[in-house]
Amino acid sequence: MLRLRDLSVPMGEDGREAVLRAAARDLGVPEGEIRELKLRRRSVDARKKNDIRLIYTVDVSLCGDEAAVLRHCRSGKAAPAEAYVYTVPNGGERLSRRPVIAGFGPAGMFAGLVLALAGARPLILERGRDVEARERDVERFWSTGILDPGSNVQFGEGGAGAFSDGKLNTGTKNPRIQWVLDRFVEFGAGENVAYEAKPHVGTDRLRVVVKNLRERIIGLGGEIRLGAAVTGIKTEAGRVTGVVINGTEELACDHLILAIGHSARDTFALLHGLGVPMDPKPFAMGVRIEHSQRALDRCQYGALAGHPALGAADYKLAVHTARGSAYTFCMCPGGYVVAAASEAGGVCTNGMSFSGRDGENANSALLVGLDTADFPYPGVLGGVAWQRELERRAFEAAGGYFAPAQTVGDFLGTPAAPSVEPTYRPGVRRIDLHTVLPERITAAMALALPELGRKLPLFRDKGAVLTGPETRSSSPVRILRDETRQSPLRGLWPCGEGAGYAGGITSAAVDGMLTAEAVLKDYPS
Repeated sequence: MLRLRDLSVPMGEDGREAVLRAAARDLGVPEGEIRELKLRRRSVDARKKNDIRLIYTVDVSLCGDEAAVLRHCRSGKAAPAEAYVYTVPNGGERLSRRPVIAGFGPAGMFAGLVLALAGARPLILERGRDVEARERDVERFWSTGILDPGSNVQFGEGGAGAFSDGKLNTGTKNPRIQWVLDRFVEFGAGENVAYEAKPHVGTDRLRVVVKNLRERIIGLGGEIRLGAAVTGIKTEAGRVTGVVINGTEELACDHLILAIGHSARDTFALLHGLGVPMDPKPFAMGVRIEHSQRALDRCQYGALAGHPALGAADYKLAVHTARGSAYTFCMCPGGYVVAAASEAGGVCTNGMSFSGRDGENANSALLVGLDTADFPYPGVLGGVAWQRELERRAFEAAGGYFAPAQTVGDFLGTPAAPSVEPTYRPGVRRIDLHTVLPERITAAMALALPELGRKLPLFRDKGAVLTGPETRSSSPVRILRDETRQSPLRGLWPCGEGAGYAGGITSAAVDGMLTAEAVLKDYPS
């Protein structure tokens, strides 16, 4: 098997046959010599709007002598294919106390899957409801403003990622990433997730994946308890000995994986009260910005905008200003700005899109990087307190779970009418964001917006809508762990985004896998 990288295919020749021709050309063999071709990666090169190209990496199997073809191949793009095969660690002797996982978001799901495949029969505790019931609870909140603090965009089966764009690309490097992508395909995502350079599932397909993954864990002997919040942790002589569920039920355990997500503020407080070592962590806050998706497509793809091989265009931007760094994050093509509150009396936003990415608007977080020195509140939970303050300020300003919003022009002092209809539900209220967000954030945003317009003309649109606040971009704390991936409180295994060790679905899933592997090493062999 040979691997060919950087096969360039013109837009007019898109398709498997075109890729096959390009592979045969670069290898210097007839097309019929290629017995099998498997897509490994596909990306779009849109640097030249009049010559947009699709770039492929493929694995090919030849009918003849592959080593000889490789020796005579003049292309520097070919090399032997090195397939990575993930081997689930041996579970060893079954413990009398099964490992417990707190949280069933990406880190908890993949930690649970690895443990279940190893025969460890994990018990997973999730404070929220199953994804079907959770979907109804979230829709009720968006329609009526009635919030369920235990079942919302942040809490429930699938974690916060279940109501997002379902992006699976990551800046991290780990061979387990492909295994994670393949499992998403196995459990219901589209086949292209396995090879797209920027894979995404979409919130509708992601919910199917979550249900199927849940059933696989149960089928392997695992157990998932919903509506089961960890409200206490029992310890003895510096070790975990059990957990308290919903304030009443006690359960003995020796291995507790914390995969709690970035919004588990009550759990952060619980850990801090127990003296579990934690640090405040830099994070970012800001707003969501909405533009026309059609305008973005034209901006990125020119005359080829709307071509089915390209799909909805995206972007990723960053600038450094005299008042700090600002960048776009969690960009949702054809998506929606959603109400993401998990506490009564607070407003926060997030972005979401479906698998088709066919909404009228594009949206992204526009965030300002914040160091711990910026926090107005002291201590480990100072970032949590700051998040909560801004969310409550927005709630009071808007008179409920409506979101403060204004156009870019209004924000910059050059009034402009909206060029798009805001998508946030229950609805927006026209409010000056300077009265909601601190000057540390608004000053950096005001300097960043013109700079972003120089990078991407779309950002020159004064009618684009800013909706805020976006406060839950990542965890404001890090739960410390050592080289064994354990907390100094032995038997406690912090992982994923909530613990401060991941920044998205895929990186959280991989961190959950690595943590499960570490737990299995702690088993008797």
